[in-house]
Amino acid sequence: MKLDETRVYRGPSPYGYRPVVRLTLDLGELEDHPSNRIPRFVDQLLDDVPSLHEHGCSYGEPGGFVRRLRDGTWFGHILEHVALELQCLAGTPVTYGKTRSEGRHGVYHVIYSFEDEEVGLLAGDIALRYLRSILPTGFADKLEPATNLRAELDALARLAERVALGPSTRSLVEEAKSRGIPTLRLNRQSLVQLGWGCYQQRIQATITSQTRHIAVEIAQDKQLTNSLLERAGLPVPQQERVHSAEEAVEVARRIGFPVVVKPMDLSHGRGVALNLRDEAAVRDAFVKAWELSSYVLVEQYCEGRDHRVLVVGGQVVAVAERVPGHVVGDGRSTIAALVDKVNADPRRGVGHEKVLTQIVFDHQAERLLALAGHTKETVLPAGAMFALRSTGNLSTGGTAVDRTDVIHPDNGEIAARAAKVIGLDVAGIDLICPDISRSLRESRGVIVEVNAAPGFRMHLAPTEGKPRDVAGPVVDMLYPTGKPSRIPLAAITGTNGKTTTSRMVAHILKMAGKRVGLTTSDGIYIDGERVLKGDMTGPWSARVVLTDPTVDAAVLETARGGILREGLGWDRCDVGCVMNVTSDHLGLRGVETLTDLAFVKRLVVEVVHDNGTSVLNADDPLTAAMVDKAEGRIMFFSRSATNATVRAHVQKGGRAAVIEQGVNGDMLSIYDGDRHIPLTWTHLIPATLEGKAKFNVENALAAAAVAFSMNVSLEHIRQGLRTFTTSFFQTPGRCNVFDEHPFRVIVDYGHNAAAMTAMVELVKSLRKNRAIGVVAAAGDRRDQDIRELGRVAASGFDVFIAKEDSNIRGRAPGSLAALLVDGAREGGIAEDRLFAFQNERDGIAHALGLAKEGDLVVIFADDPATTWKQVIYWGRERPSTDDTRSLPDLHGEVDRA
Repeated sequence: MKLDETRVYRGPSPYGYRPVVRLTLDLGELEDHPSNRIPRFVDQLLDDVPSLHEHGCSYGEPGGFVRRLRDGTWFGHILEHVALELQCLAGTPVTYGKTRSEGRHGVYHVIYSFEDEEVGLLAGDIALRYLRSILPTGFADKLEPATNLRAELDALARLAERVALGPSTRSLVEEAKSRGIPTLRLNRQSLVQLGWGCYQQRIQATITSQTRHIAVEIAQDKQLTNSLLERAGLPVPQQERVHSAEEAVEVARRIGFPVVVKPMDLSHGRGVALNLRDEAAVRDAFVKAWELSSYVLVEQYCEGRDHRVLVVGGQVVAVAERVPGHVVGDGRSTIAALVDKVNADPRRGVGHEKVLTQIVFDHQAERLLALAGHTKETVLPAGAMFALRSTGNLSTGGTAVDRTDVIHPDNGEIAARAAKVIGLDVAGIDLICPDISRSLRESRGVIVEVNAAPGFRMHLAPTEGKPRDVAGPVVDMLYPTGKPSRIPLAAITGTNGKTTTSRMVAHILKMAGKRVGLTTSDGIYIDGERVLKGDMTGPWSARVVLTDPTVDAAVLETARGGILREGLGWDRCDVGCVMNVTSDHLGLRGVETLTDLAFVKRLVVEVVHDNGTSVLNADDPLTAAMVDKAEGRIMFFSRSATNATVRAHVQKGGRAAVIEQGVNGDMLSIYDGDRHIPLTWTHLIPATLEGKAKFNVENALAAAAVAFSMNVSLEHIRQGLRTFTTSFFQTPGRCNVFDEHPFRVIVDYGHNAAAMTAMVELVKSLRKNRAIGVVAAAGDRRDQDIRELGRVAASGFDVFIAKEDSNIRGRAPGSLAALLVDGAREGGIAEDRLFAFQNERDGIAHALGLAKEGDLVVIFADDPATTWKQVIYWGRERPSTDDTRSLPDLHGEVDRA
């Protein structure tokens, strides 16, 4: 038994719409030994992980999984359930999982969900090692050492606590998700992006994109805060900054005892000493505060209860009374034992990981014990409360009582004004007053602090009272009614045509005034400028676009490889488009048939949101059949207005983009319910080469359908199609035509039989004399697919030149060219017109050297930029091929990376 592969899918994938881990597990000899045939295995498992009794499995009720274990189930299925349960026990509840055969005998994909990627991966690792360790002798080639599951689970729980978002951030993220606002964690701390592109907002704990830096700086300076509030006529205690213990004593005398000593620029109650009634206490408190900060304040002490008023967007949304961390005597236990009992509360943790924080014995606790004449060994009378903290901060062990419903209107107004004076969008106003239900103007209460980034714990889960929705008002502030959080997103997939179609759609959107983020197989483009070069059709590239704050529309070419490798980089799209499903990439990553390939590509239309549109090719049976699983509204496109699927759809009021044949040419038209909209003649679309490039007619149909579904105006769609060309500068490597030699050259990227068939159709319509083809195939394709590519090409070319790409993907040198030549020979090309080269440059040079006036040379390029340079410089004096640094940048603006 061995683990072959581990993959993480962070977005929708063929395995589900939520984040999952996929373990590929080869059971080996265990394939022949289900759980009921392994002695003592099930009993040991249930003894160690008794909570597995709660798993319903396929029976849908507690105990279902145990029934499966007793009846006999396989190791992969067991691993799935244990990995899920370990995460639950570690405090990250997850429930989704499934185990499916990989295709090979005894090999399974074990799929299970996770909340945090690190926790999910470690849970799988622990589960696998644990299950191996309880196998009896004889069921594994090498037994796993005994696993201390309890220790492993503790380590998993500590990891979960360490990487989890804090309560405040988590509440905001959960609130955003509940509203359909996309979220993306930007680091391992609390920085999170809400929304996409130009609509994005960021939060870090309760700091938001709208929190002003100057306001945070002011709030961190307690003396400046006090001064500004006093100037605004708000009630504050008298205070002064001091630089020595003697100066602190002098100020205390002047203000009058009792006083408070605290650092000027720290939070969470660190270094604060309250109710100091003599000079010795002031000196001692100054020393402790000075150790934490070089800025120390002495402040008038005000009697009363400690309240936190949360203000969001100028409105009071919650109020909590904070009670210092304390113990209550029982007449038997020591104070130390009482603290242990309090800390045993599962709601208490370290720092901000849980809703309450553990009480620790530190200097402040020791000072309060000494003042009361107690030690840790003192036994308090039954019912006697003793505070081990001066302040009620939850971060130092305090508890909270909700007082939202009883705050006096004057106090709410005072708190809201304080937040505005400091300039904070989210503020925690600390009030000291005897009774929050009485006006501060009567009770002589004061504002002691204004806090930026206030914690939400005390309001989300008060120790007593009603939990308050404090995340909702923050999200309301960031996304008021009518403000979107998502930019329009179109995802385009298919075997052929997706790059050109994506570029067409991006061009149309630019015509409509959008700043478009575009991902393609040759790079990422922001507003037409290439910012990253390479195959950028996966989830990472999508996230680059969606995190760009300047982008207001996204067009994402979405390839099979990225879906199978990591899933999608987004959760929902406005428009999902599938161009076609034809033979390519078969035999790779478990995709063996066209049906398998269609299943993978269908994901793009499965995640269209309810108000979006799925755009499908009605001429391709596998794509048209996706209508049963596609979400949103359906819009078909077809090269024939008589397509039966389209006709039936339109008659029911559906949408479609079609080609209608007329006396004056072919018209690209749109049907939308009762509307019939002639859009443009195909021969007026430059990319179609006067209508002869039928594959680009199809691409234009799809682009028009996508743009129409994104609510682009008809005039912008029309203008976009009429100004989109297949020049190398606008769509490199996609039917680029060069006419400045005595012969015509076309540079394309077609690399499968379907693309070759489409190009052969174009060649036959364009050729005047000979047609010369320079053909290549990807090394990871099946032998039969490579031969088929050569056979199809033979039907369109008089001269066939096979060449190999720079990366032959593990093949023997010359083997790819040989397979292509075999296919071309089977297609009828004579031996004297068959040539083979082991590199692209030599093959292209041979073709250009053979070409005569009136010939047509078609080059299927691996490196379109280098190929284009070789073509345009052919027959001219040009720089050395070994040094292209002096060549002009043929991409112009789009090639700057």
